[in-house]
Amino acid sequence: MAKASSRAPVLGPAYIRLLARFSAADLPRTPPALTEQLAHWFDWNRAIALSRALDTCAPAATEAAFDAAEAAECARQRGVLQAAIDADIDLSPPRRRDAATGIDPGYRPYRQHCLATQQAMQATTGRLRGRLRDLLATQSPAKARLAEVDAVMDATLSPREQSLLATVPALLGQHYLRLREAGTPDPPRTPGADAPDDSPAAPDAGPWLARFRQDMRTALLAELELRFHPIDGLLAALRTR
Repeated sequence: MAKASSRAPVLGPAYIRLLARFSAADLPRTPPALTEQLAHWFDWNRAIALSRALDTCAPAATEAAFDAAEAAECARQRGVLQAAIDADIDLSPPRRRDAATGIDPGYRPYRQHCLATQQAMQATTGRLRGRLRDLLATQSPAKARLAEVDAVMDATLSPREQSLLATVPALLGQHYLRLREAGTPDPPRTPGADAPDDSPAAPDAGPWLARFRQDMRTALLAELELRFHPIDGLLAALRTR
């Protein structure tokens, strides 16, 4: 039976608390203040660019009406990504050699699914965000300024975001191994027999695996929600008169 965790609960957004549950490391009880983190992420070049975007008067823009088809396309793309998260995972050995070392063979298909889904989310949301920003810049001077601010924030924060999200497959791998170890009973042993050396890995089946698959799905859906936050904000700005 798995031991109950004695770790103090981690405060913060739901996605952070979810990832903290997958990690064996002791994380700080209280996350650092957002302003403190931003001070580390903004170098002086980015700070100047943000200040210029906030202070500069944008040129007059044509009051273009918001096309509801853009929102529909964002919703469609989001549905495609969610369908990819929910799709069956190919458990056959990967066709191309995975350069990563130290990955449990049973976890490799899930890792590949996670990586492919993350890459698709990054590409799709980046394209949609750029498209909506271009549309926002055509509506009014105030909205053009907002589009410029979003561009600076995107260029500044996205690399850091990608770096942090790149740790998710490893956290899920740790979670996979812990669930398998806790959920798979030791094989029966004949009295007096020596313990076998290099015992084969436990079969990937059982309630623990169903729980892992659901946890991985929950994590990827939470990441999808996170990646769509800027897009939802731009859509809201486009709808505002």
